[in-house]
Amino acid sequence: MRTRTKLDGCGIAHASDLLGQRWALLVVRELLLGPKRFTDLRAGIPDISPNVLGQRLRELEDSGIVRRRKLPPPAAAQVYELTDWGRELEPGILALGRWASGAPSFPRGAEMGPDSLVLALKSTFQPERAEGVEATYELRLGEAPFKITVKEGEFEAAHGEAESPDATITADPNAIAGVVFAGKPLGKAVQAGDIAIDGNRRAANALLRTLT
Repeated sequence: MRTRTKLDGCGIAHASDLLGQRWALLVVRELLLGPKRFTDLRAGIPDISPNVLGQRLRELEDSGIVRRRKLPPPAAAQVYELTDWGRELEPGILALGRWASGAPSFPRGAEMGPDSLVLALKSTFQPERAEGVEATYELRLGEAPFKITVKEGEFEAAHGEAESPDATITADPNAIAGVVFAGKPLGKAVQAGDIAIDGNRRAANALLRTLT
């Protein structure tokens, strides 16, 4: 971790020391929904070089934000994950994303990765529109499945398949983004084959209603 030559007792200044290096915030973003292998992190941040990614991971480990763990057999792969303290970053990062999305320079319509989309959905979730909604969903974005649960006015998301979901939504991330953030009609997206819904269509509509 690179630190200032003069110590500053401000927490914001120290946060800048911890996360101010280029790509560090995106590495944390990629780990908010669960552990990932090095190759998965590279796929989520395609513009980062392996050397720079390795350096950022070492710095975040040294700072106590990220840790390494080896999965048990048969996977036996090494993954990176946020520490308990690192996971406390989530509300701040989601709030930062909401703030930045209102910038005049925000690249509206630009492509989004699977994790980026799910976190954007979580940041735009409106609890007041979720009254009476208690459902589990599986969101399949390419080869990446996500389990999403809406219950008691909260939106929870994680990597992996959902067990007995009320609805399964399959789509490209940009198709979902078009409906949620650009106001494109869900029905037209389904008719065009851009979005497929299996299971309870009413439950799927209820989920989208909490996001738009």
